[in-house]
Amino acid sequence: MHRRRWAILGVLMLSLLIVVLDNSILNVAVKTISMPAPTGLGATQSEIEWAINSYTLVFAGLLFTAGLVGDRIGRKKILLGGLVVFGIGSALAAESGSPGELIAYRALMALGAAFVMPATLAVLMNVFEREEQPKAIGIWAGGVGLAIAIGPITGGALLDHFWWGSVFLINVPIVILAVALMVWLVPDSRDPKPGRVDPVGVVLSVIGLVLLVYGIIKGGELADFTDPTVLATVAAGLAVLVAFVLFEKRSDHPSLDVTYFKNKVFSAAMSAIALVFFALMGVTFFGVFYTQSVRGYSPLESGLLMLPLAVAQMIFAPRARLVVDRFGNRATTTAGLILIAATLAVFATFEADTPIWLLELVFFLMGTGMAHIMTPTSVVIMQALPREKAGSASALSNTFRQVGGALGIAVLGSVLSAAYRSGIEDKLGPVPAGLRDTAAGSIEATLGVAARLGPQGKALVGPANDAFLHAMHVTALCGTGVALLGALVVALFLPGRPPADQQGEREQELIAAAD
Repeated sequence: MHRRRWAILGVLMLSLLIVVLDNSILNVAVKTISMPAPTGLGATQSEIEWAINSYTLVFAGLLFTAGLVGDRIGRKKILLGGLVVFGIGSALAAESGSPGELIAYRALMALGAAFVMPATLAVLMNVFEREEQPKAIGIWAGGVGLAIAIGPITGGALLDHFWWGSVFLINVPIVILAVALMVWLVPDSRDPKPGRVDPVGVVLSVIGLVLLVYGIIKGGELADFTDPTVLATVAAGLAVLVAFVLFEKRSDHPSLDVTYFKNKVFSAAMSAIALVFFALMGVTFFGVFYTQSVRGYSPLESGLLMLPLAVAQMIFAPRARLVVDRFGNRATTTAGLILIAATLAVFATFEADTPIWLLELVFFLMGTGMAHIMTPTSVVIMQALPREKAGSASALSNTFRQVGGALGIAVLGSVLSAAYRSGIEDKLGPVPAGLRDTAAGSIEATLGVAARLGPQGKALVGPANDAFLHAMHVTALCGTGVALLGALVVALFLPGRPPADQQGEREQELIAAAD
């Protein structure tokens, strides 16, 4: 037992905090970044989607490999290297001169983050004895919830006082502190029998996902999902992902063991995780434009408005096991997804003057639904596979969460973009012909062009708000359909409440898997 283990846990949580914090901080900054220079970068909606997804896709694609590399060459070395790369990427992102640069530097940040996250858990397991591991893991997981809660507020406070790049530059001093503490406190460790790295699988998975997401985002940008370029890119992405699955099935050291998915219960639980993050990331993406562009709230106020979502997760996630014990995994998860679907359906009724308490209630209920999905699905995943597979099952659920979120932003963001463009195009008569295509790109683009036109442009503000609200309603209903699909999948395939004599046995299996 390491005598400084609790101090080491603090350093690991600091490292984890900035990696998770970065995405939730960015959520409130997307409107500012989409504003014309010098306030923002003048990023289009598709460029904003890529700024989020370039991070998510690289992070998800490298998560498994990063864990294996850490096992092989040493977790401390990987943690230090990952933090340094993340810090350099953050500094470069803060000074980006164009949306393209921001997208590239976000991908570099993700490269560092992918090596930090699995290494923190591996070091934790090494410095804590078996009996203290569940408590330490609980505190570690609580750090993720804390980051989700404080990210939008931190981002909003920075944007109220500094320029948009401050949401990335804030990472640099934290990285320097974490690196210094890690050099001093954290012992190195490695796996005596590390797994083999699967570079071909990693490359195929990342290329396939990038092509798929690119095609979806391009379809929204063009407001035409039947465009030959869009169809060809999506088809190419799907073909590469099929090749990835076939390669993994034949590999003796796959980065993704596809045989896990022969288990219907495991597949259903993974689907639920992916679909809930699909809906959540999509709604936070358009929710920021609703609160800031339509309702006129500042970035800090917008961040505070999202606080009920995080608070509900922090209240209910630790207690969701009690609901599962009483009603079973199937009923709890199905109810959680139906609640998510209901909140998205309510979003489809919001107007510019909807009482703000109703938005707060919707966010709270959404967080409640998420808490009652994530806990039972985590239980199911751990119980569906042999105990020795607990580590890879956990990494896989994290990967599916990231990919589900990326696809949520791509698909729902593209629906929002296409619906907005079709709603605003015939209202752009006062706009010079050369600016009409730009003005139709997003509500921020329309408002930016309107500001440049002076008094003549004021007539565009009302139609822009109306077009956005219509697009948000369409997007929210699409998210509702996705959540209901998830509810149907888990209702059909997740196990119900086990007989009383199996309950204690399953509890012991779960505790052992968490160990």
